[in-house]
Amino acid sequence: MDLSVWLAFFAASWAISLSPGAGAIAAMSAGLNHGFARGYFTTFGLVLGIWTQVLVVGLGLGALIATSSHAFTAVKWLGVFYLIYLGVKQWRAPAVPMVAADAPGRTETRRAMVLRGWLVNTSNPKGTVFLLAVVPQFLDMHQALGPQYLVIAATLGFTDLVVMAGYTVLAARLLRLLRTPRQITWLNRGFGSLFVTVGLLLATFKRAA
Repeated sequence: MDLSVWLAFFAASWAISLSPGAGAIAAMSAGLNHGFARGYFTTFGLVLGIWTQVLVVGLGLGALIATSSHAFTAVKWLGVFYLIYLGVKQWRAPAVPMVAADAPGRTETRRAMVLRGWLVNTSNPKGTVFLLAVVPQFLDMHQALGPQYLVIAATLGFTDLVVMAGYTVLAARLLRLLRTPRQITWLNRGFGSLFVTVGLLLATFKRAA
């Protein structure tokens, strides 16, 4: 991949990472519930999810998902149900102050947070369709595609690590300003509602004809 082409994709990848969506909500939810140091493990899962999407597109499976009504519907509804599940779970989360964020019963394992982030990005067919539309514009079909996909995956991973760090620390610092269980409860419900809203929006997403 030429440097000029990579620079153009690097700029595009910031826009991709900064765009609000399920990944940003997952990162902020993790910061809200666990603080930055622990919550950031969700971002590692989000990046793994992006890499999974790039792999799917690179192997040609993305085109199958985008064109097959059955495959697309299966992936879409998996994403819808998972986001709504996360929303309900966040809505019902206990109003535990940040100082007790690592208390027994509150803490998720790092593995669970990585898995959550991975599922959020992997089960979203919008990501597959988006990559199918964007990535080919930056590929040189006269060169080996494998190394180019590796560059694309690494670039998206880097920008997402930076952007999601910002989302995570923002939510973590916001929680430190909260002092009452009532405030924390309403913030949990706010993030829960965002997850459900994104899930419902995903339910309306349709594959291209």
